[in-house]
Amino acid sequence: MSNLRLRDFPLSDSFENAFRRFLQPMGFEGDAPQLNMRLDVNENEQAYTVKADLPGVRKEDIHVRVDGNMVRIDAECRKETETKGDGDRVLRSERYYGNITRSFSLAQDVDEQKVEARYQDGVLQLTLPKKPQQQGRRITVS
Repeated sequence: MSNLRLRDFPLSDSFENAFRRFLQPMGFEGDAPQLNMRLDVNENEQAYTVKADLPGVRKEDIHVRVDGNMVRIDAECRKETETKGDGDRVLRSERYYGNITRSFSLAQDVDEQKVEARYQDGVLQLTLPKKPQQQGRRITVS
């Protein structure tokens, strides 16, 4: 039975590693990663359902505002203070922090009094009940 070994480059390991490092995109340590909020929006006859991914955010740092058919979600991801043990040092930290905002409009106004919000496992779920459509009033011309 033969052993199969897959390799990307048929070069020596040290040259291969140096070549891979050379081809990797360069980043600057001062660059902060962009915070983004991914949304799923569903609709049925009674309400809209929104799911927003907000990993690493505490629920106290999430603010939702509804005004008519406009929805705005604000969140703050705070930088955690890290304690070091004896002789430990941080070699690299890729955790991000900052503010993130997402606004969007819906096709129909939302009943602000009945909005429900839940936050669990890094996902914010909003239930946005639709306001009943008001029929126009017919005016008799005299």
